[in-house]
Amino acid sequence: MTCIMFKDFFKRVRGIKGVFLANQKIDGRVATVITYNKGRDWEPLAPPTTDMNGKPVSCKAPDCHLHLHLRWADNPYVSGTVHTKDSAPGLIMGAGNLGSKLVEYKEEMYISSDCGKTWRQVFEEEHHILYLDHGGVIVAIKDTSIPLKILKFSIDEGRTWNIHNFTSTSVFVDGLLSEPGDETLVMTVFGHISYRSDWELVKVDFRQSFPRQCTESDYDSWQFTDQKEEKCIMGQERTFRKRKDTAFCIKGKSYTSALTNKPCQCTEKDYNCDYGFEQSHMETDRCIADFWYDPDSPPEDCHLGQTYMSSTGYRKMISNSCEGEPNKQQSSKKHSCPLLAPKGLRVGIKGQMLAVAPGDDITFTVHQEQGDTSSTKYQVDLGDGVRTIYQNLTVTDEPIQHRYENPGIYKVKVKAENMAGHDEATMYIQVTAPLQEVHLEVVPIAGRNHEVNLTATVLPSEANLTVFYWWIGDSMQPILTLQNNLLTRFPGTGKVSVTVQATNSRSMVQDTRTVRVYDNFQVIPLSFSRNLDRFNPNIPEWRDDIGQVVTKILAKITGVPQNSLVTVVKPGLPTSANLYVLPLDTKPAKRIECKFTLCILLVISVTHQQHLLVSLTQISTKSHLKNAMEDYTAPSYKNNKSHSPWLRPEDAYPPLFFRKLPCTHNYAQMHSVKEQEMISPVNHSEDTQQIIQGEEYIDDDLDSQTLGNAGGSPAFRSLIRTTTNHCY
Repeated sequence: MTCIMFKDFFKRVRGIKGVFLANQKIDGRVATVITYNKGRDWEPLAPPTTDMNGKPVSCKAPDCHLHLHLRWADNPYVSGTVHTKDSAPGLIMGAGNLGSKLVEYKEEMYISSDCGKTWRQVFEEEHHILYLDHGGVIVAIKDTSIPLKILKFSIDEGRTWNIHNFTSTSVFVDGLLSEPGDETLVMTVFGHISYRSDWELVKVDFRQSFPRQCTESDYDSWQFTDQKEEKCIMGQERTFRKRKDTAFCIKGKSYTSALTNKPCQCTEKDYNCDYGFEQSHMETDRCIADFWYDPDSPPEDCHLGQTYMSSTGYRKMISNSCEGEPNKQQSSKKHSCPLLAPKGLRVGIKGQMLAVAPGDDITFTVHQEQGDTSSTKYQVDLGDGVRTIYQNLTVTDEPIQHRYENPGIYKVKVKAENMAGHDEATMYIQVTAPLQEVHLEVVPIAGRNHEVNLTATVLPSEANLTVFYWWIGDSMQPILTLQNNLLTRFPGTGKVSVTVQATNSRSMVQDTRTVRVYDNFQVIPLSFSRNLDRFNPNIPEWRDDIGQVVTKILAKITGVPQNSLVTVVKPGLPTSANLYVLPLDTKPAKRIECKFTLCILLVISVTHQQHLLVSLTQISTKSHLKNAMEDYTAPSYKNNKSHSPWLRPEDAYPPLFFRKLPCTHNYAQMHSVKEQEMISPVNHSEDTQQIIQGEEYIDDDLDSQTLGNAGGSPAFRSLIRTTTNHCY
């Protein structure tokens, strides 16, 4: 079969089965061709012998032919460039040109009454076409952008044309409509007088042009043949009824075009090349196998002991009605099914879900493209220790159902084996529980251009194949990691939003934190009594709440604004924390400086390289602790079952017990006399050293331990000793 490259469109000729028009592009030129046997053979259109005025034309085959535009109309209420109708078999009207190729700007009108065998020119410009009364009346209106008041119509299949004034006022024609039914002789022209006016509808009735209904004597028979005068087309001889040119009558509802259908004996022309075959370039009636196709290859469902038929390359065309046995070259060959090794084995999951939750019911599917299946054994390994053997697995469609109890990644392997060979297929399945929560841990205070560690903790902790998306600041491009931590730096000061999204194949969760970035601030390590470790569940929420409690108490003790203090409790044991002291927005009053003995006023000159260690003194009564914490109450989680899953039911918050508070600084040098007066000499008394170096001031009784207010008392100042500076 000739390979056709279509330009614009491929057009079916309505009314007669198997007839199509197509535009073929060869060597850059587009030519129109026609087929009468559903594409088996293609021929160019024969040019008319005369023009519309009866003068001979110079277009002669094979150098010149008729070519038609096969475009669909943009407006659904007008015909396209080629017009055919089921109730008017053999009648084709189209726009095109004569020559060696199709020309885009030439759209002369041509008509054929014998299904494309011969053609006549009717107009020099393109027209919209409408068929009435089974093609007994052909209406044509010029396709133009100017207003019109006339239409043309023909009652003898385009041999002669009459002009009719359908309106007294010219209108821009928008479309043509006919009443329902192929037998109608009433049409409507609709358009507008101007671009701002409403639609104008004009009814045209052609019934008055016909004095009577047609009788049998008003018809002739028409034998359908192709350009080569072949009568047997699509396996039968077909005869149609046509109205005589001299009969001016209405066909009406009772009209039928088909007259007789006579089947023909099957020949090679009634066959196309079968799947995997193509028409030989040397012998057009011969089909040869393509290089990629083996016609003797057995089908997939071929089993040992069975037989199958292989094609010799020919297949009867669909809708072909020929009868009798074809030539021997069209007959199929019979083969015995051989024992073939498994090939193209695939394993999958019903529903295509490769990620499931623990406990989900899974149905595995096994498919084999080629090879014998009746004698094949299938060894299935589901990856979690379950192994089994199946017989005829792909034939019986026996389901492989399984349930994974534990999260993880499992390798599923299937091996198909028979006497001829074997094949294997593998797949990986993820068994993971949906993520419940993610907690982003990051220091709330960071130095500009200092390295900061971001850590994301997810629940459940055994979740596998979790991917982390990190969104820093206003960036719309996330950083992607497979680890739950990321090292980053903040180039500018101010508030920076950090968001982490944790996702696996089942869910996605998110958490957001805000980091305040400064050029200067203090970090003071804090430690607590070891008794606090018994109450530390080592979860993010507990650490956050303890940090808030400590910040509240230190702000009350020191008189420093609470928004200038941030306490961050570190993960792990023993319980420890960092106190971040931020620059004050305004210069603090003298009273606040004196009360902020813990960190601000116990600063010494950097030039002396002296360091401080401050321990909070004990307060012997529980009432003092109550007063220190009166503005903040730490939540208890013992009876709050609806709280976050980070907390265990048995966890609770105990009172806070400070053990040590090493005070370090990074502020600018402060050399005021008042500060120096508050700093005691380096040589301390033996009693003071004994208190500092020992743990006599730590009470193991949790009920009696309290947090003291050091203030600026001599006893507090006597607890100073050297330590290490943390400067940012």
